[in-house]
Amino acid sequence: MRIEKIVIDEKRNVVLTAMIQDVGGEYRAIVSRPAVVILPGGGYSFCSDREAEPVAWAYLKAGYDAFILRYSLRDDAKWPQPLEDFEEAMRIIDSHAEEWNILTDKIAVIGFSAGGHLAAACATMAKRRPAAAVLGYPVVNEDVKGCNPTAPSIIPAVTEKTCPCFIFATRTDNVVPIQNTLDLINALNQYRISFEAHIYAYGPHGFSTADSSIQSLDTNMTPRVKSWVSDSIGWLKEIMGDFSSHGMTKPLCKAHLDDDGEAWLSLDCTIGRLWGNPEALRILDPVIAEMKLHIEPFSPDMTFEDMMQLLSNMKLRDLLSERGLFLEVFDELDEQLGKVPNI
Repeated sequence: MRIEKIVIDEKRNVVLTAMIQDVGGEYRAIVSRPAVVILPGGGYSFCSDREAEPVAWAYLKAGYDAFILRYSLRDDAKWPQPLEDFEEAMRIIDSHAEEWNILTDKIAVIGFSAGGHLAAACATMAKRRPAAAVLGYPVVNEDVKGCNPTAPSIIPAVTEKTCPCFIFATRTDNVVPIQNTLDLINALNQYRISFEAHIYAYGPHGFSTADSSIQSLDTNMTPRVKSWVSDSIGWLKEIMGDFSSHGMTKPLCKAHLDDDGEAWLSLDCTIGRLWGNPEALRILDPVIAEMKLHIEPFSPDMTFEDMMQLLSNMKLRDLLSERGLFLEVFDELDEQLGKVPNI
């Protein structure tokens, strides 16, 4: 592994630390790697060392390259300067992608506290957005004004274009109220963005990886807090793919709960979306005929059409899977539907 420090702005002390692992050779099938960009917390007044290298080591061990961005602070943190620091960091990573063997479509951002605010801004506002965001006890609503009066609330910026998010915090955090996490969960749910959230029963603010080398064992904190590290790595593998002998695997979890917002149709569109598209109905005609034979309405006075209306927010794939119908031709159906514009 090699470590490089790249000064983005000497006057503002903005530095990107790149931690690049080898590929090929003894790593055999690994010819390129996903990466994480780590944004330490510190209330926009400092960048916490506890939330920098110790976090990087965990993801390096899992096979990711790691980048630590020490962004603009204090008077230099007037918005949107920290976000522009991230944009420049991503430009640097993209420009070195071939040299560093990085998969540019598999770069996640990880942020803590105020760094979690910046990471959430990257997920919602950046021109060059990450593939996923891991947010530790983030300050994302109007509470951010307490540490940076110029920084915006993230909640109104959440849209269907927001990347998938993994969020963790403790219920007893007395620095960043848990309402921040709850507000973000609600916003992500509104736009059907894929997310995973862990709110642990008790623990302090700023626990980082919660290792004993970082957080004293006599701290009033549930020992389960440290599970966020392995859980987030597992989640990233589901969102971005995992290492295999043939390169990276396909993601197991899509960025949205359904494909209603995608350009082309699929079995992962909702029944309501598919039933409203004449070309989709033509393709699905034999499927619908079989469904009428095997799926009974919920009550004697309910028609099949009434039932489909009731299930309009359910993905067709899920309904067919539940009833064991057409499982062997899912790929074929997906291919046919994938040729139909989602209008």
